Amino acid sequence: MTTPLTGSIEGRIAEELGVRERQVKAAVELLDGGSTVPFIARYRKEATEMLDDAQLRTLEERLRYLRELEERRAAILESVREQGKLTEELEARIRGAETKARLEDIYLPYKPKRRTKAQIAREAGLEPLAEGLLGDPGVEPLAAAAAFVDAAKGVADPQAALDGARAILTERFSEDADLIGELRERMWVRGRLAAKVRDGKEEAGAKFSDYFDFAEPFTALPSHRILAMLRGEKEEVLDLVLEPEEAVDGPSSYEGIVASRFRISQQRRPGDKWLGDTVRWAWRTRILVRLGIDLRLRLRTAAEDEAVRVFAANLRDLLLAAPAGTRATLGLDPGFRTGVKVAVVDATGKVVATDVIHPHVPANRWDEAIAKLARLAKEHAVELIAIGNGTASRETDKLAGELITKHPELNLTKVMVSEAGASVYSASAFASQELPDMDVSLRGAVSIARRLQDPLAELVKIDPKSIGVGQYQHDLSEVKLSRSLDAVVEDCVNGVGVDVNTASAPLLARVSGITSGLAENIVAHRDGNGPFRSRSELKKVSRLGPKAFEQCAGFLRIRGGADPLDSSSVHPEAYPVVRRMVKSSGADVAALIGNTAVLRSLRAGDFVDETFGLPTVGDILKELEKPGRDPRPAFKTAVFKEGVEKISDLVSGMVLEGVVTNVAAFGAFVDVGVHQDGLVHVSAMSRTFVKDPRDVVKPGDIVKVKVLEVDIPRKRISLTLRLEDEAAPRGEQRGQRGEQRQGGRPPKQRQGRSGSGGKGRSAAAPAPADGAMADALRRAGLA
Repeated sequence: MTTPLTGSIEGRIAEELGVRERQVKAAVELLDGGSTVPFIARYRKEATEMLDDAQLRTLEERLRYLRELEERRAAILESVREQGKLTEELEARIRGAETKARLEDIYLPYKPKRRTKAQIAREAGLEPLAEGLLGDPGVEPLAAAAAFVDAAKGVADPQAALDGARAILTERFSEDADLIGELRERMWVRGRLAAKVRDGKEEAGAKFSDYFDFAEPFTALPSHRILAMLRGEKEEVLDLVLEPEEAVDGPSSYEGIVASRFRISQQRRPGDKWLGDTVRWAWRTRILVRLGIDLRLRLRTAAEDEAVRVFAANLRDLLLAAPAGTRATLGLDPGFRTGVKVAVVDATGKVVATDVIHPHVPANRWDEAIAKLARLAKEHAVELIAIGNGTASRETDKLAGELITKHPELNLTKVMVSEAGASVYSASAFASQELPDMDVSLRGAVSIARRLQDPLAELVKIDPKSIGVGQYQHDLSEVKLSRSLDAVVEDCVNGVGVDVNTASAPLLARVSGITSGLAENIVAHRDGNGPFRSRSELKKVSRLGPKAFEQCAGFLRIRGGADPLDSSSVHPEAYPVVRRMVKSSGADVAALIGNTAVLRSLRAGDFVDETFGLPTVGDILKELEKPGRDPRPAFKTAVFKEGVEKISDLVSGMVLEGVVTNVAAFGAFVDVGVHQDGLVHVSAMSRTFVKDPRDVVKPGDIVKVKVLEVDIPRKRISLTLRLEDEAAPRGEQRGQRGEQRQGGRPPKQRQGRSGSGGKGRSAAAPAPADGAMADALRRAGLA
């Protein structure tokens, strides 16, 4: 019997997080009161006793799950109570269920369902026969069944009676919560997922070829393989089978567990064979089917969780990439037939010029293009050239390089920029509102230029899913993915802070406490009344009440305003603390800010009061020392090797500088300037074991890599971060496998039976993904 679950939701979360229950209760109270995670993490440290943003995000997710669990528990209790079947023991088991899966296992026998064969058999009066045969195997089944023949009840003969009794026992076996739980965990540990190509699908489904004859234990499958195989099944290329264990001669071990549970054994008694056949029937027709559904869901859920984690981590790195800052920038959206779209934005991001040039085939107006770009750069004091990394990017990069060489007086710097999502922005409603009189094709060049100036400010205008730095994003739960990505954007925006006088409505809408409508009101007030001079003026914005002000004020910056503190992350509610510091130091606010010597001479404990404790006072002192400090790294650019512009220019052994474009579970993709991303397998990242590639590199990192192998026909480039690694002999072309041969050290092979019993092979390259990750896979020759 399961004991009732004790303790509160807050207590369970506290135990899981390894913190005190009062910390969790304080955080829950703040969340329920409308506070956001960034606000709580930054400005309510005393209340939560220093819970950080990661802990708060986990707390928020678990709180949601456990509350949903309690709602479902209450509904189940009510349902069983209405049926008149709620005993004390059953209620205790329901209240003791710690997961949704366990709760549903217990509820299954009482869940309203369509009339089953077992229900029909019970209505025909066959339950005593089932009970009798199970309780006394010494009875001869056909003889016992003869007494239950009743044509009026649909029981035509003894065999029909036995079929009904078997249906009753099969349902009982398959709805035993403890048994199902045990078998599910056994199958998870011992089972495997097998894939086999469908007849005639070899050519059409070539992208899934690594899974044509494949099997691997459930517990060893990485997320990208699971999602790849599920997609292959969805596209009707693969057949998937969930195998409970290695093939064995004789009865399955699972059948033995079912038999043991109900004290069924083979002792040559008259009823033993019938009961054994009933167990086998129950296992094959009901239990195995149900476990297959459960474990398929478990595999998908685990894979989705990991894929969402990777996507969120990559998105965070992209949003927090180094900003070039307030420098006039020329954006180039490359193209061949339609030309290269050009947009110049000034230091504030305002569009000051646009054009279209045709330096490439078929027009080939190269010199004219350079002349136009030189004129625009000189006229608008351009410092940076942002080049989109799509079609014709390398050719356009060469054009920019020649521009820089021919016009050194312009002091230009060229940078390759990811254009993922630029086309989505161009056609969006916000782009139409922001750039109403501009052709859609030119808006992409504007976005490319602005995302070099400030990646965060520009990318928040795009749905995070459209940025595409994840795997299989279109196969993931929409709710789960959106919730995770929105949290990442919120954390990034609030971590950096926002200039309220220059921010767009989409950027403001990501600030703690500000909704989309409120963001529009802030922009409208700014446009109608001029720049905000102080944070207190925000209270004049329509519908921006006290709660919204409390949540957002500390994250909004006002540069050059009436109060120097308004440009810092010090919350207005804490200004009195700063005033006391000013009084103690004898200097005014402006003189105190940035004065390291004076600030470090102050004792934080002297300014603690009943509202602001030591953590907050310490944060205030740190912020005053470096007010408004941007947490993002300093801006720097990669330099692609001259003369290396296409894959055929690569030679094994070359050491190149490149930019990490994406990070996956199996390694990192690096752009070395040849239109084809190379892959650094996780085994080629370090001399020590690397569990997570993100521990070594992140998207946007500039790295030095060595070329290990080049496979021109398959467009695959194998790279290593370990520059001392030996490359393949010059001229030798070897096909690499996405997860097998990188770094000169193949990973451990996992072989297993396919669905047909043949030998499988370890999967190599992942199947196609979406967005920027898909681009990286294709450019690396893995899709």
